[in-house]
Amino acid sequence: MRLVITKDYDEMTEWSARYIKKRIIDFKPGPNHYFVLGLPTGSTPLGIYKKLVKFVKTKELSFKYVITFNMDEYVGLPRDHPESYHSYMWNNFFKHIDIEPNNVHILDGNATDLVHECNEFERAIKESGGIELFVGGIGPDGHIAFNEPGSSLVSRTRVKTLAQDTIIANARFFDNDITKVPTSALTVGVGTVMDAREVLILISGTSKAYALHMAIEEGVNHMWTVSAFQNHSRFLCVCDEDATMELKVKTVRYFKGLMSVHSQLINGNDHSSLLHTEN
Repeated sequence: MRLVITKDYDEMTEWSARYIKKRIIDFKPGPNHYFVLGLPTGSTPLGIYKKLVKFVKTKELSFKYVITFNMDEYVGLPRDHPESYHSYMWNNFFKHIDIEPNNVHILDGNATDLVHECNEFERAIKESGGIELFVGGIGPDGHIAFNEPGSSLVSRTRVKTLAQDTIIANARFFDNDITKVPTSALTVGVGTVMDAREVLILISGTSKAYALHMAIEEGVNHMWTVSAFQNHSRFLCVCDEDATMELKVKTVRYFKGLMSVHSQLINGNDHSSLLHTEN
């Protein structure tokens, strides 16, 4: 496991965006060699999307040969609804970059057969060659995508009934009217994310501090689904100072002491060897 501790949210998004950019460039994607990227929604990755858009506009990066798979989508919410994850991704990211629309994969929460939709999503990931880098954020309870506490750590893409706490928390996006919040969603499973060749988790703010503690300092626990990535051979966690409030002092000191090494992940000529030696 690698933990990168940055000063604040802006530095966290800058570091992460530069890391994603370098991973894509080093991969040397082309017509027969696509980089497959897993993507999240939510407030945490917004800053990263803005910085990646800037890289594309300044010709530092291209998504022409990138295939994306998003983590989740609400069930029953119209695709053009402002709070659908389709709208989120297109408005905040995809329409601003040079990605081919056919290379974008977002679960269809209005599919006639939702189970079939989930199975086809898993099949599409395998057909693409598997996800090279899966980026994700977490909730205060340590959930990844809609894999809330108690979810199986080997789960696959599926229909998931949302916990009442999640519905209440999401009401702020629906005029604070809980009756407007979808009660179920389609989500990749913990096992789906674990299959990626590398996992990058973003954690920001004091509200996520205890979740970060549970993610890296305690054991693997299905009540904190993010903790599953302790068992991933290439798990990279990027956080800001506020998110470290619940970590042991020696943990913070240890990982801060590695920042000179971690800086090579975004500044070096080739970090492929570091990916395998810093876990």
